[in-house]
Amino acid sequence: MLKTGFLIVAAAGLLAACGNNRDADTPVEGPAISTAEAPMNAPIHNEDSAPAQIQTPGANSFTEAQARSAIEREGYTDIGSLSQDAQGLWQATAKRNGENATVSVDYKGVITVR
Repeated sequence: MLKTGFLIVAAAGLLAACGNNRDADTPVEGPAISTAEAPMNAPIHNEDSAPAQIQTPGANSFTEAQARSAIEREGYTDIGSLSQDAQGLWQATAKRNGENATVSVDYKGVITVR
């Protein structure tokens, strides 16, 4: 019981010390944290600046069947055997409009042709 009382008093003291410093006359020391209304940093990549067809290496969450299905949705046929490279991209040879190509799928589902 004594421990519980001590913990409550200590927690209340910490909360009072940390309190709302939004209207303080002196600046508050510590890391600068932006609010959602006024972000301090612009995004590095956003939809306007990042090309849509750039693949991102990383651990792929697609199964082989899901990668094959994504390639088929892009209009490719005669899809060869799929394999993952060292960057986690699914790759295969395929045909579209009668032309052979090597296609790859990243973990976001972005498909590129080489």
